[in-house]
Amino acid sequence: MDFRAHEWPITGTPSRISKIELNQICDIADLAREDPDVIKLWIGEGDLPTPDFIKNAAISALAAGYTRYTYSHGVPALREALNRYHKRHWKVDVGAERFSVTAGGVQAIMQAMQAILEPGDEVIVPVPAWPNSLEIIGILGGTVVPVSYRTRERGGFTLDLEDVFAATTQRTKAIVINSPSNPTGWVMPKEQMIALRDFARSRGIWIISDEVYSHFVYNGSSLAPSFLEITEPTDRLIITNTFSKNWCMTGWRVGWVIFPHGMATVFDNMSQYNTTSVATFNQYAAVAALDEGDGFIRSLVERSARGREIICSALDNLPNVRVFWPEGTFYFFFSVRGMNNAYEMARQILREASVGVAPGSAFGPGGEQFLRVCFAVDPTLIAEGARRLESFLRNLPNSN
Repeated sequence: MDFRAHEWPITGTPSRISKIELNQICDIADLAREDPDVIKLWIGEGDLPTPDFIKNAAISALAAGYTRYTYSHGVPALREALNRYHKRHWKVDVGAERFSVTAGGVQAIMQAMQAILEPGDEVIVPVPAWPNSLEIIGILGGTVVPVSYRTRERGGFTLDLEDVFAATTQRTKAIVINSPSNPTGWVMPKEQMIALRDFARSRGIWIISDEVYSHFVYNGSSLAPSFLEITEPTDRLIITNTFSKNWCMTGWRVGWVIFPHGMATVFDNMSQYNTTSVATFNQYAAVAALDEGDGFIRSLVERSARGREIICSALDNLPNVRVFWPEGTFYFFFSVRGMNNAYEMARQILREASVGVAPGSAFGPGGEQFLRVCFAVDPTLIAEGARRLESFLRNLPNSN
């Protein structure tokens, strides 16, 4: 091929990169990001701004000159604040030395996978799942082994651990758990965590636990269980998390990893050679979020609970919609009878109902018959979105 051909550059791209799937959520969102008439429930973020006490902490840090390179693991003040936060909520003393600050939750998962994966390793992932986790594994040369959630007769998703255990092979390096789960809303019971821990220990398998939505639970508890509560510092466990959801900081790009004893140098290197460090002034804003933000989190969860009630109740009585009330997160994942193409259905809903939803096919195997909405927005907005969706779905052919 001639080097002047348009195809010439991309022919040099590794297959693990060229086969990355289009992000269907962003593709749908790009169609109407600036349309004021569209109710935007597609992306996983709320509609509130970052609280003033966090913004003011960043401004103060900028004024104090915190604009230079800093520790690859994160500033000591933030790692200590992270330890206080976990001790306060989960009664576990992790130790500040086991935290590493990352450029958001995506990079936390990327670093966790970089630290353990060899090309050809298999990673078990319950599906449907957040597409970023699936693609990160492929980017690093790993193989995703999907294990489907099951559904209960009266609604709700479950994970049968026997399905997980049966999927393991000699090449299984890790099992990814996202609890509460995006997009299904499933929450892993502590009894299952213990059983999975014991299984992983016996086979030397890593557990990557994405605990981003731990505060967003609706079963009467104030928190979802954490693997930190039932493991030792030497277990093959990596926790990933982010400031994006709890404190409305999606654009700040700050997250964290909790790694086992003995891996400080590994994660120091991962940070150094990925990003060098997270912006220093953002890290001091994150300290304020952790130390002063518990009340804000509670108000955010209460607001999301109202949104959950509105959207789930609105669609629950439609004969052509199967409603799965989420136990956690701020997502509602529902199926529509007769829907054969979730991506095209999401585009149709956008065109005809002016509501932005995420196609379930974006979340990998098992998501094709589903749509996802984010209900972490103004309840008035959710109510109008629910009204539009109900009207659209009720008038679909074969909706009775």
